[in-house]
Amino acid sequence: MPSRVGVVTGRGALRVGPRSVIAGRQRWDMGVVRGRPGVAELLEAALREAPGVGVVQVNPVTGRLLVYHEAVLSSEEVGQLVRRAVALAVRQPIAPTRTRPGPARPEPSVTVGARPGRRAVASVAVAASAVGALVVGRALRRSPLVRFGAVVAATVAIAWRTWRRSRPAAPTQAGRHPLLRIVGPYRRRFYAASLLSVLVQFLDTAMFLVFGSILLVLASGKRPALVRLGLTSASSQLWFLTGAAAVGALASAALSFIVSVLWRGLAQSVQQEWRAKTYAHVQRVELRYLEGERMTRVAGVLTGDVDQLGRFFASSAHDLLQLGAGSVLLVPVFLIFAPSIAWIAFLPVPAIAWLSFSHQEHATPGYAASSQSGSLLNSQLVNNLEASTTVKSFVAEAYEIDRITRLTQAHRQDNRQIDTRTAAYTQTVRVYAAASVMGVLLFGGLEVLRGALRFDVFNALIGMPNLILLKLPGLGDAVDQYQRTVAALGRVLDLYRLPVEADTNGAGLDVAKVNGEMTLEAVTFAYPGRQPVLEDLSLRIAAGSTTGIVGVTGAGKTTIAKLLLRFYDVRSGRVLLDGQDIRDLKRRDVRKAIGFVAQDTFLFDGTVAENIRYGSFDAAFERVVDAARVAEADGFIRALPSGYDTMTGERGITLSGGQKQRVSLARAILKSAPIVILDEATSAVDYETEAAIQRALADFARDRTMVIIAHRLSTIRHADWIYVLGEGGAIAEAGTHHQLLDHQGIYASLWRLQSGQASHV
Repeated sequence: MPSRVGVVTGRGALRVGPRSVIAGRQRWDMGVVRGRPGVAELLEAALREAPGVGVVQVNPVTGRLLVYHEAVLSSEEVGQLVRRAVALAVRQPIAPTRTRPGPARPEPSVTVGARPGRRAVASVAVAASAVGALVVGRALRRSPLVRFGAVVAATVAIAWRTWRRSRPAAPTQAGRHPLLRIVGPYRRRFYAASLLSVLVQFLDTAMFLVFGSILLVLASGKRPALVRLGLTSASSQLWFLTGAAAVGALASAALSFIVSVLWRGLAQSVQQEWRAKTYAHVQRVELRYLEGERMTRVAGVLTGDVDQLGRFFASSAHDLLQLGAGSVLLVPVFLIFAPSIAWIAFLPVPAIAWLSFSHQEHATPGYAASSQSGSLLNSQLVNNLEASTTVKSFVAEAYEIDRITRLTQAHRQDNRQIDTRTAAYTQTVRVYAAASVMGVLLFGGLEVLRGALRFDVFNALIGMPNLILLKLPGLGDAVDQYQRTVAALGRVLDLYRLPVEADTNGAGLDVAKVNGEMTLEAVTFAYPGRQPVLEDLSLRIAAGSTTGIVGVTGAGKTTIAKLLLRFYDVRSGRVLLDGQDIRDLKRRDVRKAIGFVAQDTFLFDGTVAENIRYGSFDAAFERVVDAARVAEADGFIRALPSGYDTMTGERGITLSGGQKQRVSLARAILKSAPIVILDEATSAVDYETEAAIQRALADFARDRTMVIIAHRLSTIRHADWIYVLGEGGAIAEAGTHHQLLDHQGIYASLWRLQSGQASHV
């Protein structure tokens, strides 16, 4: 494993080093990019330009790097590329901790006083700063408006600084805020809901003023302003104000209902849109990258993270907008009617803003760690449940319980840190809000006693800051939800970085006109980070014939099937279909021309009929039954409790291995493709059932190209031609069953061993 390296920055040495190194993939801890999205983008760009490097993902939130690379690059070479890219991104020297001793590169330095001109400039700056501080200090003591301006300036400075620093590192479209990126085509609905949320806040503020006027009428009698409207008695004014309050309450309730429906509808639309398009992308991801991902992690993104994208709009967006609208409304009200106490009313705002954004910044790594530990826990739970037979057979229940307990404790610890920090933040905000109310009472009361502020104005305004301050504690939850949403967006967009299968180029293929001849010409292929499985392999599969492929384990038999289906493209050589390179044809058309039964049989959670009909969704029931008969499956299917309507369960758990294979074989038969590839399709059935399937396939294979991959030689003994693969995917022997027996080579030895004719020592 490559050694760790130290990256020297202005804040000291930050460690970077490999977290895990496996064939074709490396994960690194990159402390140097944590909280620095710009450095992360530069690092990604530098690595993607390197030859042999595929997918690169750098997360500035967790400080993690994920890189996929081709087999042409060794692990050590990838490590060197990463170190060079880090050096380029941070523009600082890097120093491996385990390298040959050598002269250290000098750090650039600036000696204070080395240049007299700079010392003079620094002295002038210090003097100017001192004078400015003195002037500002006097102004703050004398002018309440200056104090209020300082509060506003501090709030704006904190918000602007945090806005620039907390912009999401996820690859969003240029110039777009993450929330606008999330709402996408529903932007107009987002704007409409936002506008109505602001109107609700304005209406609530107006109602608050009406309630204050009612109290003044009760305490001081009729109000002159209402007298000018023709309401000359206190009782008429009371009736008028009460009616206005009732109408306002009804209007606020109706408008709030509409706003709630709009926000929740937007949330559901966002979730549906992102889940549909993200799942569509995952379905088109190249197989080599999809196989490298933990499926429970992908499923978690498609469920939990996509739900989080909509959860913010359903819960927190309305509260944030009302908080902002209330602030915009109350600021001019206080400046016009009570400028002397405006600064104290809003004094906690910059402090709370700083706390909120600081909490957001420090909580981000915690959310990422919690998500990762939760993903690991979920993955292990699913694996353990699926492997219950293996666990019990090895009496490993205690071991698995202990492992899940440790993962649960790690996840709990991550969440505990988040919960503790969030609770502390919320209560601190509540204290600041209470301090503001007490400050308004104290300083406003002193202004009333001095006659500088009218009592009726003070009475109307005294409770108005509560419209904001009482909602400020909820700012913590809103910031919490916002941060979770941005983090979820980053994980969703990580899936979009996985390359998809390109199917826009290539000629179309008329499946009805396919003859079925397939040829491998000097094919060499290796899985990422591994030695070549096939080297310079050439073989021909004749159209309308049955070709068997056998060989030792690891010889590349299944790999040949994947190349024929173009799950992977060859590194060198060509794969031909009827004389055309399949890379020049559309992938979908190539796969439509091939029926495939994999050795790892998979059935969906549905009925038996639905599983047979999969891929041929419009097939009539009679065709389903005919396919099942050919696959020798009709008998056991009719014996099931509900026949063809019997539920198979997850991964076909209610059926035996042989039954699942026959259902999967019936699925391929129903597809009725001109080419059929069977990869160990009858390995789980008994010899009698296999013989019956072979007899049925003999009729089905007429005028079709059949490729049978098998370990059991009885499966391919009647093939028109048989290839025997040796080590490295090379063809060791080829011929018919009888020719290979007469040759007395590998095939003959295997035949004698499997048929019981080998001598026993």
